[in-house]
Amino acid sequence: QVQLVESGGGSVQAGGSLRLSCAASGRTFSSYYMGWFRQAPGKEREFVAAINWSGGSTYYADSVKGRFTISRDNTKNTVYLQMNSLKPEDTAVYYCAADPVGVSWYGSFSQVYTYDYWGQGTQVTVSS
Repeated sequence: QVQLVESGGGSVQAGGSLRLSCAASGRTFSSYYMGWFRQAPGKEREFVAAINWSGGSTYYADSVKGRFTISRDNTKNTVYLQMNSLKPEDTAVYYCAADPVGVSWYGSFSQVYTYDYWGQGTQVTVSS
């Protein structure tokens, strides 16, 4: 069983920054494929960013490209999402997700169904 715990959410003004963290349990975190998703009220959960097991491959939604950076520290069992130049439309609950196997990850990293484990989410609110 993999447990994921997000932290770092909060309220900021437009143009500000936040760094989200997702701490994972399990001795094999270094082999997990990880993703960040978000869900705004009344909307479906959407892909934000993803990173492979080594950190050598990263992917972003067009809406956050150039503003957000996903990274990981396998020695700390943690994945991060650095969010800069935040906009009001970034307001949502942010979730991290884990795919421990990664068999089809490269072809479906942006899909909710790819990930087997999810955190409880952390709220990010950006005011104009």
